[in-house]
Amino acid sequence: RSNLDPFRAYKDEEIWAVLEKTRLKDRVTSETGQLDCVVGDNLSMGERQLLCLARALLKNTKILVLDEATAAVDPETEVVVQTTIQQEFSHCTVLTIAHRLSTVTSSDRILVMDRGQVVELGTPANLLSNPDSQFSRMLTAAQNGAVIL
Repeated sequence: RSNLDPFRAYKDEEIWAVLEKTRLKDRVTSETGQLDCVVGDNLSMGERQLLCLARALLKNTKILVLDEATAAVDPETEVVVQTTIQQEFSHCTVLTIAHRLSTVTSSDRILVMDRGQVVELGTPANLLSNPDSQFSRMLTAAQNGAVIL
């Protein structure tokens, strides 16, 4: 509770609802103390990311900034994170900073930066339709096993 609602501004039902949406309800129910359990090292990196999403859902945020939100999570948790973002934050402005390009291909717009400068801006379809676009080249390279830095 203290991690999601430190000022006790929300009802338990609201907290359980966001835990359900982020697929953390079963995990929290299994802990001694449930909503009042202590969290920290006992959570995986993926669970920590989902807890952050639950906090943003509880606050009904209008702008969500994600900085490498799926960089340190397993593929299964990445799907949960991405699904939660797409389903639960569709009414928000979501700024996603990512090196794992698969995490941004469903975005409305993509801004590609190189050495602090904007080099491209467009829809994924627009950028990918041009084989000479930097985003298209990076995605092709990533699909062929290259590491994008």
